[in-house]
Order: sequence, then structure tokens, then C-alpha cells
Amino acid sequence: MKSQTERERKNHRSEGPLMYDVIVIGAGPAGLQAALTLGRMHRSALLLDSGEYRNGTVLHMHNVAANDGTPPAEFRATARAQLAEYADVEVRDAPVERIDGEQGAFTVTLAGGTVEARRIVLATGMADELPAIPGLQDLWGVGAFSCPFCDGHEHADKPIAVIGEAARAAHLIGLLGRIVSSITVFPAAGSFSDEDRASLEALGAMVAPAAPTSVARHGDTVTVTTAEGEASVAGIFVASVVSRQRAPFAEQLGLTMLPSGAIEIDDFGRTSVAGISAAGDIAHRASLPGPMAAVALAVAAGQMAAVGHIQSLMAENV
Repeated sequence: MKSQTERERKNHRSEGPLMYDVIVIGAGPAGLQAALTLGRMHRSALLLDSGEYRNGTVLHMHNVAANDGTPPAEFRATARAQLAEYADVEVRDAPVERIDGEQGAFTVTLAGGTVEARRIVLATGMADELPAIPGLQDLWGVGAFSCPFCDGHEHADKPIAVIGEAARAAHLIGLLGRIVSSITVFPAAGSFSDEDRASLEALGAMVAPAAPTSVARHGDTVTVTTAEGEASVAGIFVASVVSRQRAPFAEQLGLTMLPSGAIEIDDFGRTSVAGISAAGDIAHRASLPGPMAAVALAVAAGQMAAVGHIQSLMAENV
């Protein structure tokens, strides 16, 4: 057992270079949970926060037990305040430029220097690329969404629009059809084929003849404008979002990737490179068709990644 004196010496940041047990890169739900789990097990951890979050524009989180309706910024602030109670966890507002080294001796380069760790958790999140429709980016998270589990209920008994290619639109219709009052589907570009139009109409949706030329929010409604006219809806669900790795570290480290664009991990979040774990929507197991962009699942993944590193450090008697 480490004595209290030894623990205090380990956590005294001014005594020279410090080798953290784990550096967690990214301070969304996955990274915050990984840091908390490490802190509770008295493992020295550094949590690095770039200040960029996938749900940064979202007004309220949903489908998160005990936090349904909580603003994401409030969730993060509460989590960081709770981390302050753990002497083994340090939090810095600093983006990461590069990761080098190997298991047991990683070097993480920041704008102001370098820090070292035995293990790394990547929790940097994904970035969403939307169809090039004027006004859509401004609505993202407030009037335009992609996740029915996160935002469908708030549109109960209201008309919505779905924008995107037919197959993905059909999936959204299946999920949202029992919740909303009506669905109008717009192609992201051009127009739907006769076959796609017929299949979407068979699902009970109305099909617009052309892609939107712009979208805009007016009070509690969203106006979708096409060359044919305007439609007023309660919100938009985008079926053609392309998600990519927000940070370059997966490519930089040569991690094995999945066709979804996510990092391949095992049950404990371990990647193909020893000592590097990934958590949250940037990663998933090969048995799943794609990453699950949900706060609750990100929290669980962050805990599993931390537990995996704790187990491996124990195996090395560290």
C-alpha cells in the first residue's frame, strides 16, 4: 500500500517532471468519466480539455438518466467541479498537438510543452459534416438534429422535415413516425428517383420535389425553402450527416480503423496500439455496425477504458 506521504509526493506538481499513470485527451462525457474512475482508484491522471465538443451547440441533453434536459455545459461544469475533489486528477484547458512514445512512456505535446504518461485514453469525439445547405449549420443542435433517441420526443405530435438520402431517411421515418404528426422528406441535393419517392411515400411520408435552398429558424418553427416554395416544420432531422475523427491522433498513431471511420476497440476500449485506449463516439467494437453517439454510452465507455488501464498497470505492479 502507498503511504499518504508517498501519495502526496506523487501529486506534488512542482517537484519536476511527472509521469502520469494516464493522460485522458478530451473532456466530454467519456473523458470526464475516465478521469473520475482513475481518480477514485487513486491513479494519477491528467485530463486535457480542448474546449471543443460534438454537442457544443446543443441546448439540452436527453435520454440520460438523472440528467434528462440538462444543458451539456452544465453537465461538464458539474463533472469538473466533482473532479476537483480528487487529488490524483489534474485538469488543464489545453489542446494536444501530438502523441509519441509507447506503452509505459508516452509523450504528449501541448502548446506550452510536453507531459508524460504510462497510458493514454483518447476521448476526442467526432465532428459532423452536414449537407451544404445554407443555414443548416446555424441550426445544428437547436433546430436541426440527427438522433431520434436524443431529440425525437421533443417533436411529439408536430410536423418535421427529414433531409437526406432515401435509405437513411427511411430509417428515421421508422423511428420517428410513431412520435411526430407528419414527416416531409427532402433530398440533400437534386431530387429523389421515382423508386425512392414511392418507397418513402409507402412509409407514410410526404416527399418534396427538390432539395432545400436554405433553412432558417423563426421562433418555434423552422422554415425549409426550396425552389418550389416553403414548408414550416417544428424541426429538421438530417439523415445524411458524415462524421469524422475530430482529432488526428488515430491516423498519427496508426490505429486500426473500422469502415465506419471509428477506431476499433475491444471490450475494455483497448486499441491496436498497446497502452492506447479510445472511448466515446470515436470508437466501437467490430461487432457493432457503427459508433453510438449517446452520452450514457460515452460515460460507460470512459469507465471501461479507465478500468482496462488500471488492470494493465496492476499487472505490471505499477
